[in-house]
Amino acid sequence: MSTPTLAEFQEQVSELLLRHRSLLDVLSKYGQAGAAVNRAVAKSVTECGCIELNARKQEYPDDANLEQAKTKLHHHINGELCEHCKDAIKNELGRNLFYMSAMCNLLDIKLDEVVTHESNKCATLGLFNLT
Repeated sequence: MSTPTLAEFQEQVSELLLRHRSLLDVLSKYGQAGAAVNRAVAKSVTECGCIELNARKQEYPDDANLEQAKTKLHHHINGELCEHCKDAIKNELGRNLFYMSAMCNLLDIKLDEVVTHESNKCATLGLFNLT
């Protein structure tokens, strides 16, 4: 089975979304889905323990160029997601993507255009993207 394109996925969401067709419903479900992603990641730290967070102030060396600075910055994660946590997070990310697609449908926005626009912005701004 091949991976569906963003347009195919967006059409599939359009066909499946029956109960929450109101923009307000979709906005609230999208917010809940985002919170569920955050919760699944937090549970991988606090309940499973497969990853640990070691957050601290990011130190930017004054004498380093941008490429060197990228290698000096930390992501604050120790360990790797176990299969259970990875599956849980993927499920929540999928639900988040579902409601993002639903919102695009209701607002007549093509999801692939959103991705293309953001990719172009990243390519143009490069390291100065700040997102």
